[in-house]
Amino acid sequence: MKKSFISIVVSLLALLSTKVSAQTLVVYYSYTNYCREIVTTLSSQIECVVLEIQPAEKGLKYEANGYALGTQLLNAINANPNDASSYPAIDPITTTLSDYETIIIVTPLWWSQMAAIMQTYLFNYGGQMAGKHIGLIVSSASSGISGVVADCKRLVPEGNYFSENLWINHSNHSRRATLIQNWLTAINYNTVTAIDELPADAQATPPHIYGLDGRQLEQEPQKGIYIKNGKKIVR
Repeated sequence: MKKSFISIVVSLLALLSTKVSAQTLVVYYSYTNYCREIVTTLSSQIECVVLEIQPAEKGLKYEANGYALGTQLLNAINANPNDASSYPAIDPITTTLSDYETIIIVTPLWWSQMAAIMQTYLFNYGGQMAGKHIGLIVSSASSGISGVVADCKRLVPEGNYFSENLWINHSNHSRRATLIQNWLTAINYNTVTAIDELPADAQATPPHIYGLDGRQLEQEPQKGIYIKNGKKIVR
């Protein structure tokens, strides 16, 4: 039994060390706080690292005078979408995208388009997201999100997009926890990236229930992540 336990721990450590890159990064920009609330709810349901994008110039009122400034920023991007100078400046980013396998983008909608601040981030770093799993969550007052989806795919053309995007508008924002949970299920999002299954010798040894530390459990825990009969279980 002692040898079996040691082999389980060694196998777990090996899996953990080889899947460091299989993490999720949640990138968001929030102007009215709706996206920040969405990210807070999302991060309570999955294991992730959160990166907030901030404009370099603070205190701007994008909605003032009939959204004049916001419209001006979007028009500049639309006029020259391949020119870096068309995009508003953002604070420096130090997050290394190579550390992540999945990236979930949470952004507001501005006049049927992706918020200009988030477009800047994706213009600068979208090329580094090639081949990564890309999820998109859009917050808006009422408008549909097709324009935001188009912006995202223009800026991250080689992303491996999940089968569905999530639209959370102001009328269903209060139900965001359920909407996010249903979306994660619909796209088959896997919250466990550090371990898939235990080796066969561990599965053959009763009681068939193990914690992520390799310790055998006498019964299923009420909450947490564990392995039962070689399969990962999340409660």
